Amino acid sequence: MFTETRDNNGELVETLDYERLKAELGNFSEIYDNRRERYGMDWPGKRDCLRLIQEPSRATLKPCREESVDFDTTENLFIEGDNLEALKLLQKSYYGKVKMIYIDPPYNTGKEFIYPDNFSESLDTYLQYAGLKDNEGRTFSTNTANEGRFHTKWLNMMYPRLYLARNLLREDGVIFISIDDNEVENLRRMCDEIFGEENFIAQFIWEKRTNRENRKIVSTRHDYIVCYSRNTWESDKPISQLPMNDKALASYKNPDNDPRGSWKSDPATAQAGHGTKSQFYDLGGPNGKVHKLESGRCWLYTEKVMAQAIEENRIWFGKNGNGVPRVKTYLEAKERGLTPETIFFAEDVGTTEAAKNKIKELFGGIAAFETPKPVQLLQTLLKLSSNPGIVLDFFAGSGSLAEAVYEENITASRTRFVLVQLPEPCDEGSEAEKIGMATIADIAKERIRRAGNRIREKVTEQLDLNGLTGNDLGFKVLKLNQSNFKLWQAPSKDISDDELLQQMDLNVDHIDPNASQEDLLYELLIKAGVMPTEKVERIELSGHTVFSVAEGTLLMHLEDDIDQALIDVVLVKAPSQFICLDKAFHGNDQLKTNAVKTFEAFSQGKEKIDQIDFKTV
Repeated sequence: MFTETRDNNGELVETLDYERLKAELGNFSEIYDNRRERYGMDWPGKRDCLRLIQEPSRATLKPCREESVDFDTTENLFIEGDNLEALKLLQKSYYGKVKMIYIDPPYNTGKEFIYPDNFSESLDTYLQYAGLKDNEGRTFSTNTANEGRFHTKWLNMMYPRLYLARNLLREDGVIFISIDDNEVENLRRMCDEIFGEENFIAQFIWEKRTNRENRKIVSTRHDYIVCYSRNTWESDKPISQLPMNDKALASYKNPDNDPRGSWKSDPATAQAGHGTKSQFYDLGGPNGKVHKLESGRCWLYTEKVMAQAIEENRIWFGKNGNGVPRVKTYLEAKERGLTPETIFFAEDVGTTEAAKNKIKELFGGIAAFETPKPVQLLQTLLKLSSNPGIVLDFFAGSGSLAEAVYEENITASRTRFVLVQLPEPCDEGSEAEKIGMATIADIAKERIRRAGNRIREKVTEQLDLNGLTGNDLGFKVLKLNQSNFKLWQAPSKDISDDELLQQMDLNVDHIDPNASQEDLLYELLIKAGVMPTEKVERIELSGHTVFSVAEGTLLMHLEDDIDQALIDVVLVKAPSQFICLDKAFHGNDQLKTNAVKTFEAFSQGKEKIDQIDFKTV
C-alpha cells in the first residue's frame, strides 16, 4: 500500500499509493478504464532506458600495451571500463559477429552491484569513479533492498546492456545469463521482450554447491543459466550436442563382433499414440520365439522394415537370442553427441568452491576472487554454442571465460574472446588488495596472464606450441576514456559573445594535445567499424609513418604534416580507405582539393583503380 521514495534531501520517505488503495477498495473503473491494456513488462525508468540506448557514446578505447600480452598479434580483447559505453563503442565493429555471449551480472542481493545514481550520465560518472575526471559530487552507489526502486534499478541497469548486446550476436548466436532467484523472473520477461519469447532455449539449473548451507532458512544449492538465441529460425538446433563423455562411450560395445563396429542397444518400441496400424504386430525372432507388444507400445518399424533390419543383424535379441528385441545404434554411423539436459551437475561442470580453489591455486594460495565461475562450466557453454567464433562477456569478473577459451583452443577450433570489466576497487584489506590488485579488472587481467602462461607450459610439454593451430594466448587491453576529439558543445540561449568566442577557440584544434598517434588510431578504427584486434603495422611511405590496417586495406596517416609526395605513394598502394588529419594540410586548401580530386578517380596505365575513400578528421 505504501511506496518508498526520496525527498529533496535524499531521505527515504513512505508515500501512500493512492491507485493501489483505490483498487483495494474496488474502484477499478476509475483507475483502469482510460488506460490502454496490453501485455508486456513495464517499470519506472524504462522510457529513459530506451533514450539511453539511442544516445551515442562520447568515449573511446585507449590502448594499453604495458598491460597486454602479445599486443600486436593477439585477436583477444580485454576492455577495462563501464560495459554500457563499451557495448556502444563495439556496435559498428562487432555488429552481428559474436557467436556466443555469456554474462554473470550482479544478482541484486541488495549489497553487490555498483551503479551510477544517474545512469544517463554514465560516461562522466565512470570517469569520476575511475579517477579520470574530477569528482563533481556524483558517486556510484550500491542497490539496497531498502530502496523502493530495488528491482527498478536492476532493470534499468540490465535493459540497455542486453538490448545493445543482442545487436552484436550473429543470426545463429546464443546468449547465456547466470542468475539466481532474486531476478530470474524479471530477467526472463525482459529477455522475452528483447530477444523474443520464441527464441527462448532453456533455463538451465546449475548445481553450484554440493554441501548444505546451514546458516540460511533454505540452503540454496543451485543457480540458473538462462539461454536465448538471436534467431531460432536460422537453425534447427540453435545449440549443439555435447561431446560424448567416458560414461556414454562405455555403453558402446561389440559382443557379437559386428563388422560395423561398436554399438549400443535402444528400445525397438515406441509409444502407441505415435504409431500407425502397420506398427502393431507380433514379432518373430530368428530362433522362432514370438515377441508381443506391451500395452501402450508399438514397434519402432513396420513389419517389412523390421524383417529387413533383422536380416541385416541390426536388431539385438540378447546373447541367447531370447531377449526383448532392441535396435542397434552404431557409434560410427554418424557424428554422435549427448543432447544437453536442463541440469548441469556439479560433478560434470564444477562448483563455486572448486572454481575458487582453482583461482586460488593460480594466485599461489591467495583467494583473489570470492565468486568465480568454474572454467568447466564455461567450457560446456562454449561447446553448446558451437565454437569457433567470437565470444563476449561484458561482466567479466575474474575472467573465467578467457581461461575457458584458452583451454578449449588447445584441442578445439579457433575461438576468440572479448571481455569487459569495470575497474571496481577491491575491498580494503581483502586478499586481492594484499597482493597488489587494486581493482577487479586488475584481478581479471592477472588471472588471464597466469592462465595463459600455465597453458603455454602445458602445451609445450605435449605439443609443439608453434604448430598448434589457432592457439592465441594473448590479449589486448583497451581502457575506456573520454574521446581524443573535443566535442562542440551547443551554446545555450543566454551565452555571452565572449563565452562563445572562447568555445570556438577551444575547437580550432579539436584534437587532445596529449593524445598519442596510437590513441587516435584506435579511436578512428572503432569509429570506422574496424575491429580493434585487426592487424596493424607501422610502415614508412615517402618519409612519413603510416598505419597499415588489415594488410593495407586501410591506410591512416596521423602526423601533423602531409605533402603531395605522400599522396602520390598512397595512390600507388591503392587502399580502400585513406584517413589523415585535417590540420596536416595547414590551411593549404589547394593541396587538400587536389588530394580529394585525385582520390576520387585515379588511373595507372590501362588499369583503373577503384575509388579510394578519402577522409580527414
